[in-house]
Formats: sequence, structure tokens, C-alpha cells
Amino acid sequence: MPLYDCVLLLKPHVKKEGLIDLVARVGRHVYSRNGVLTELKSFGTVQLGYGIRKLSGRYYQGQLIQMTMMATPNINKELQYLNKEDRLLRWLLVKHRDTKYGLEFLNEDDGELELSKLSRGSIYEEDIDDDDDDGDDDDEYDENPGNGGKL
Repeated sequence: MPLYDCVLLLKPHVKKEGLIDLVARVGRHVYSRNGVLTELKSFGTVQLGYGIRKLSGRYYQGQLIQMTMMATPNINKELQYLNKEDRLLRWLLVKHRDTKYGLEFLNEDDGELELSKLSRGSIYEEDIDDDDDDGDDDDEYDENPGNGGKL
């Protein structure tokens, strides 16, 4: 099953109970289709870059929720009922691409040798070529700028 992020932007005045109810409803829907809700993040009330117009007015703030889930590929069609939800301003479903998970991740050998590709030298070692920084910068500026360059 692919990994998806579902981002919900709710109206700013929605109570916590309504928010929990909506998230639980989406979670139950995913679970009933043999999916798993893996992560839930709340970003609180955010300022929007532009006003979103709904029948009840124009909104410049919203409550942002991100749900990460493993679900069947037809989850996008199944979540279309969110379009009729009064508490939502917008919702978005994003599919993670090239993500390794489950047995594919455990059997993957590519990540094992990632550190061996780095050079063995330390980034904190000093360079041996310091001989050009001895003190040549004395002639780069004039110590008495008020004299017009004359000493």
C-alpha cells in the first residue's frame, strides 16, 4: 500500500471536538479499507496567504492538520465526501513517491553502504597550504584615509 499525506484546512472557529470528529471519521474510513493511519500532526491556527471564500464568508485563517496514512490507491476517490464537509476550507491528498516501507525497506541493501561512499578525511583537518596568509594584507588598505592616500 502506498503512503499518503492528507492535509486538512479547517475553518478557524471549529471546536476541538469537531476537529477530532472529522479526523476520526477519515481514520475510520482508512481503517475500514485495511489502511493504517501512521502519523497525525496539528499545526494549529495558521494565517493564509489569501482569503478563501465560502458561503459563510471569507476566511484568512485556518486550522491545519496533516495525516500520514498507508491506504489503497483509490483513497482519493473515496475521500471525495470531504468536498461536502462544512467544517473544511480545503483538503489535499499527496502520494509519497519512491518511498520504501515494509519488507521492501528491510530487504534493501542500498542504504547499508551510504556512509562508506564518503571520504575518509575529516572536515576538521587543517590545510597544509597556509603559506599565502602570512601578512600580505598590510598594503591592501591605507591607514590614514584622510590624507588622500599620502603618508
